[in-house]
Amino acid sequence: MSDRDPQPVERQLPTDEARDLISLVREIAQREIAPQAAEEEDAGRFPREVFTLLSASGLLGLVYDSEYGGGDQPYEVYLQVLEELAAARLTVGLGVSVHTLASYALAAYGTKQQQVEHLSAMLGGGLLGAYCLSEPASGSDAASLRTKAVRDGDDWVINGTKAWITHGGIADFYTVMARTGGEGSHGITAFLVPGDAEGLSGAVPEKKMGMKGSPTAQVHFDDVRVPDERRLGDEGQGFAIALSALDSGRLGIAACAIGLAQAALDEAVVYATGRRQFGHPISDFQGLRFMIADMATQIEAGRALYLAAARLRDAGRPFAKQAAMAKLHCTDTAMKVTTDAVQILGGYGYTADFPVERYMREAKVLQIVEGTNQIQRMVIARHVAGPESR
Repeated sequence: MSDRDPQPVERQLPTDEARDLISLVREIAQREIAPQAAEEEDAGRFPREVFTLLSASGLLGLVYDSEYGGGDQPYEVYLQVLEELAAARLTVGLGVSVHTLASYALAAYGTKQQQVEHLSAMLGGGLLGAYCLSEPASGSDAASLRTKAVRDGDDWVINGTKAWITHGGIADFYTVMARTGGEGSHGITAFLVPGDAEGLSGAVPEKKMGMKGSPTAQVHFDDVRVPDERRLGDEGQGFAIALSALDSGRLGIAACAIGLAQAALDEAVVYATGRRQFGHPISDFQGLRFMIADMATQIEAGRALYLAAARLRDAGRPFAKQAAMAKLHCTDTAMKVTTDAVQILGGYGYTADFPVERYMREAKVLQIVEGTNQIQRMVIARHVAGPESR
């Protein structure tokens, strides 16, 4: 319809290695991910072979130590890789973000022996991870979780149910937060649980508005026995580990949101420059031109915000406030941009013949996962105005 093809995002990358990495990711995205995305999402098919390829290509452990098969890449680079993957298919970009989140506790808090035994397989051995914090009755109030781990000799026995778990039922390993002590945040401990552990099972995946190719399911723990060697960090340290992981995970969601928004903008521009009404491309009409300008501006602002937060993290400086801001702004931007893309395509945008209706459905979940945007506002306000007086 249009002779104007989307232009690749102009990226500020710190090294030639990073530029080569982005080129590799774009090649994989264009060849292996994007062509099947619409059909497989409609069918609810999870692309496990894509994750196997990403693992073999070194893309599932980019931010971790090369000693264990990681890529030694800064978050500034890793997040831009996520953005490229999410632009091709959100199921893949978000899946890589979740896998990275699930690997964090072992990489950051595990002992040397634990890392030697497990981390290489997690980062480059074709495995896929899941992160288990939320429960049916504890979503935003994560410190009230009820899944319990009880010491039995040299083992822990885990019982309970986790909810809203990406890769639930298909993951090869689960990073699980369970209660080992009293009430509140100080009684929680982290465990690395193999996906084939006896007593672990995944429920039927949730029937979702979007991201149908990414399984989200409850995970049940019925007397799951885990040796103490798979406890991550100290007893009672699990909630601090979980929060630390989520600060970084929120940046992953922000990058995925901008990738999705960029894909929607690209589709809208191609359509608007090719669709003619009243003798002109509809991109000539000021109303649509202003919409496109606003969409592009919000995307660039979101990209700058998540990269600024990433650079703080890479420099070893506090970044929790900026991570919350990035997650809030980028996911709200994704929702607005995808909605506007549907509007620009008009009736066609409301059909499955064009991808923008899928983008719009997928964008909604990004305002919810890894801390709703209302929670992000609470986090930001605490950093700016101090804690609530109670």
